[in-house]
Amino acid sequence: MAEEAQQPAQPGMKILAQYIRDMSFENILSQKGASGEVAPDVQIQVNIDAKKRTVENQFEIVIKLKVSSVNKGTTENLFLLEIEYAGLFLVTGVPDEQLHPFLLIECPRMLFPFLRRIVSDVTRDGGFPPLNLETIDFLQLYRQELERRQAEQPAESIN
Repeated sequence: MAEEAQQPAQPGMKILAQYIRDMSFENILSQKGASGEVAPDVQIQVNIDAKKRTVENQFEIVIKLKVSSVNKGTTENLFLLEIEYAGLFLVTGVPDEQLHPFLLIECPRMLFPFLRRIVSDVTRDGGFPPLNLETIDFLQLYRQELERRQAEQPAESIN
């Protein structure tokens, strides 16, 4: 029994809820009227936010996605989709020094398939071919954000 008490708890994650926190879709093309050939050029921006809830070991993770489409070769906007998709997670057994990357990599990875489906449905229902998002590499996003923050720190300390 003493050996069991000394072993660290196994990391665990449970999705308690997931939901659309905010969403907006604008079919700009239909508002202006179609003019000739349409060749969409899709741009995607991704941000992730994590907040600790008042209940112990519960965290809200939000994937903020902005998808804009411009007609290739022009500046004509076709559509704009902004969505905040959130999940409420119960996270246990993760050491404090590993909690930040866990929340910003593993939790969004669990939410992404559901967000992908919503984006596909919304773009299809909005009058465009369904947009099937490529898998997002949340580990790479996390590393890029760390590099960006480290690059900003020396500039801030000089001032």
